[in-house]
Amino acid sequence: MLCPKCHQPLDQSDDNSGEQYICCAHADLAWRCTQCAKVSEGFAFPYGMCPYCGGRLEALGERAIEEPRALAGIRTAFEIELGGRAFYTRAAAESGDAELRELFSRFAAMEEEHMATLARRYHATVPPTSQSPPADRVSIYAGIKSRPEDPFNLFRIAIALEERAARFFLERATAATAGSIEQQLYRELAAEEREHSDLLSTELQRLTAGKTGML
Repeated sequence: MLCPKCHQPLDQSDDNSGEQYICCAHADLAWRCTQCAKVSEGFAFPYGMCPYCGGRLEALGERAIEEPRALAGIRTAFEIELGGRAFYTRAAAESGDAELRELFSRFAAMEEEHMATLARRYHATVPPTSQSPPADRVSIYAGIKSRPEDPFNLFRIAIALEERAARFFLERATAATAGSIEQQLYRELAAEEREHSDLLSTELQRLTAGKTGML
């Protein structure tokens, strides 16, 4: 006998018991950390703790995101992820170092995964890939001096972009009405950008120290 939900074979003893059974297939849930506001997705996490900071997780129910300002926040998040993907794709194509070229390709794929997560979480459509402005123009936006001769300068620009995005969302969260959907979303988005920044910073530290990267 097959489970009508996941179509996996049921244990034969269950078939003859006449008792009800529980199927957890596709029962993934969204959880928000009460401490850092990072949203994690999965059926369960060790000790019910946030995998990012160790804070307590709370289940997120269905949310109707219809407020114009909340939608604007999600749109901004996509703009940032799109910019990151385009930036890393261009950096991979222009980098003369094989290791950095591979890393930037992985970063571009990472941004692709982040956008897929945003699309699934907030029921949006992932926009197509676009062309990134030259690195020297992006560096001005990030507030980092362009140094084409420094192979790690693109790393520093990327970290500055992620940190800038985290500050932007945190400022919006602070200005939003306490407890509103808008504030929740901005806190979640800020947590995502902090995670990206920390990941890139760790990667840069390992590479500049001559260690193998984590990615």
